[in-house]
Amino acid sequence: MISSTAVPFKTLTEKDSLPDQHGRFGPYGGSFVPETLYYPLKELEEAYKEANLDPSFKSELHDMLREFAGRPTELYFAERLTKKIGGARIYLKREDLLHTGAHKINNALGQALLAKRMGKARIIAETGAGQHGIATASVCARFGFKCKIYMGAEDMRRQALNVFKMRLSGAEVQGVEAGSKTLKEAINEAMRDWVTNVRNTHYILGSALGSHPYPSMVRDFHKVIGQETKKQFLEKTGKLPDEMIACVGGGSNAIGFFHEFLDDSGVKLIGVEAGGKSLSEGEHAARFEGGKLGILQGCKTWILQNRDGQINQTHSVSAGLDYAAIGPEHAYYRDLGRIDFAHASDNDAMDAFKTLSCEEGILPALETSHGLAYALQRAKELSPTHTICVNLSGRGDKDAMEAARIMGVEGLPKMTFA
Repeated sequence: MISSTAVPFKTLTEKDSLPDQHGRFGPYGGSFVPETLYYPLKELEEAYKEANLDPSFKSELHDMLREFAGRPTELYFAERLTKKIGGARIYLKREDLLHTGAHKINNALGQALLAKRMGKARIIAETGAGQHGIATASVCARFGFKCKIYMGAEDMRRQALNVFKMRLSGAEVQGVEAGSKTLKEAINEAMRDWVTNVRNTHYILGSALGSHPYPSMVRDFHKVIGQETKKQFLEKTGKLPDEMIACVGGGSNAIGFFHEFLDDSGVKLIGVEAGGKSLSEGEHAARFEGGKLGILQGCKTWILQNRDGQINQTHSVSAGLDYAAIGPEHAYYRDLGRIDFAHASDNDAMDAFKTLSCEEGILPALETSHGLAYALQRAKELSPTHTICVNLSGRGDKDAMEAARIMGVEGLPKMTFA
């Protein structure tokens, strides 16, 4: 695990006004889409602005987050894990306790309520690890939307249990065989669908990336994570954490976790990318280790690409981090030196996956295990007076069969879906 180079931290006095009117976070973000998507995106932007000013929308979302999703989630002191690792005290923000098993339900509920407000009858989404897919399928069942989920064929193999859950909730799950058969290709297919069906369809994008207004809208629906964390940490310890750590694929769980703390210069914020098998081209998904500025799927950001601008193949043991680009707001705060970035390898993540399960009886998602792996390293380097808070963004029941396969467990039951 190697931290990326950071620059000196600058005060963020305008964080709540970002992005600007063009959807940009400094040089990042924006909206790079075909003309056919320009008006649907403008319609969505205006609808979201109006909803944000409507107390009834906020009240309904608050009620659904409490009654349907299960908020607030707990802040948990991992006492046995802390004793085993030594050094800093480790706290976990338990997003894994939410309905459907991850933070993704926050955004899915918010966008579903927005789609209802806009009069849409059909929802589409993409998914990698399947957690956004099952969250979307669940809210569609709750509100009566017709639902279609796009998922790479390789991710369907890795996440067969979530495919079954989505279909059980009434969603159509469409496998994507193109390219690497993972998240990037699933997003491509979802965007093609949206172009064709914009009149009656809303696209619930699952992470804080893509064209404006998605990065800021998804962030806003996840800010509740950090807001709860700050309140709970002050209540439990009387102060703020010294370091906050979260895994970063597109970046939705991390930006929601970090946002409330951006102005707290005494709190170090660290995003952990997928270091994969190695940092050789095509064997990882650490965008700040070999990536460069480019445009992918409607957004200007940091991307893994070759000299000709072609998107590199990526790899991660976790389907949800297996993506070539990072959310534009993360790239912006990295430039400012406010969020540092590190990476954890497949092996590191697997070790953390097993360690938390053995020491605390909590099974983390393989995505989450990347952030946890780096947190365990940091804890050893800090004194017992320091505190680390890890966003436990999802639970690992979805990953149990894949982890067992990687670990070489014999006699596994077979579950596959075409």
